[in-house]
Amino acid sequence: MLRALLLESLHPVATSILRAEGVEVITRTGALDDDELAEALQGVHLLGIRSKTQVTERVLDRAPDLLAVGAYCIGTNQIDLGAAAHRGVAAFNAPFSNTRSVVEIALAEIIALTRRLTERDKALHAGVWDKSAEGAHEVRGRTLGIVGYGNIGTQLSVLAEALGMSVVFYDSAEKLSLGNARRLHTLDELLEVADVVTLHVDGRGGNAGMFGAQQFARMKEGAIFLNLSRGFVVDYAALRDHVLSGHVAGAAVDVFPDEPKRRGDSFESDLRGLPNVILTPHIGGSTEEAQEAIGQFVSGKLLQYVGHGSTTLSVNLPNLALDERTGSHRLVHLHRNTPGVLAGINKVLAEHEVNIEAQLLATRGDLGYVVTDVGSDLTPEVCATLGTMPQTIRLRVLS
Repeated sequence: MLRALLLESLHPVATSILRAEGVEVITRTGALDDDELAEALQGVHLLGIRSKTQVTERVLDRAPDLLAVGAYCIGTNQIDLGAAAHRGVAAFNAPFSNTRSVVEIALAEIIALTRRLTERDKALHAGVWDKSAEGAHEVRGRTLGIVGYGNIGTQLSVLAEALGMSVVFYDSAEKLSLGNARRLHTLDELLEVADVVTLHVDGRGGNAGMFGAQQFARMKEGAIFLNLSRGFVVDYAALRDHVLSGHVAGAAVDVFPDEPKRRGDSFESDLRGLPNVILTPHIGGSTEEAQEAIGQFVSGKLLQYVGHGSTTLSVNLPNLALDERTGSHRLVHLHRNTPGVLAGINKVLAEHEVNIEAQLLATRGDLGYVVTDVGSDLTPEVCATLGTMPQTIRLRVLS
């Protein structure tokens, strides 16, 4: 029986989908550190996490039964993807499922900050009637600058235009503009014209520290800043200085370099207590709708991988979209991408009179992934020979 460990309070649908397919599921509410995780993974084949649990090379070395990791979120920088791949562990995420939720919170914060609703709310809670239009603006006619024009950035672009905003964006990769959005060639160009700057970049290492004192200084006087991407891309001490000086009129931050592991833990930040600053605990994609969609998507990907060998949208293995098996058995062979591996596999099968009914191969960098449907039984000798090929990383037989 397959066994799954699901951490960090995933949506119940993630559990129900796996259990419906006969998987034994163990759930825990919080994240685990290296030693706790390594111990918990003994005898576990599938791991489900969100953003707090770190799946390191050290953990992977101590989890020989692990077949796949599901990141029930967008980001995967909490997983050592290379180490996982070279140990035959597939990784999947949910690149689209919470896009709408992040876009909606971004729009809500843009409006709230531009109207300075945070300060009006705070005053009334303190018993002060502070009715004034001072510093409050419509978003209509203002310019939104989107840094990172991926799934979230593009959808935000479309909805912001529907509110009457002008949209400019900057992305290091060539991207197609949607609607009337204009692509700018440098980040500095964007900062000079945007009334609102919002970050939607991914978690690659090259983005670390990309937004600091120099970038805040180049923003327009009185502009708004949002970060709903990754905590490590922004110098928050610099943001604090620019908010206190009034150069940045307001900010919304959902992600932090060091985040508590469990709900209810204490939280410290340079940004606490600042005027017209909204702080949220990494909930950009935390709606019931998004979490349910993520649970369905990632659990489905894990089941397709362990049951059929499909690696479609895997973030660390060569991608193969596979149909139902056509033969008696399916051989799933992950290997180092060197010349002659496919020929070697087929030679072994031919020598043992095993007929191939269908076969697909994909490569990704130094990895190769071949799936072979065979029409006859496989002897232990065949599997042992394939499993001990010098290039073999992991061999699975799906019956």
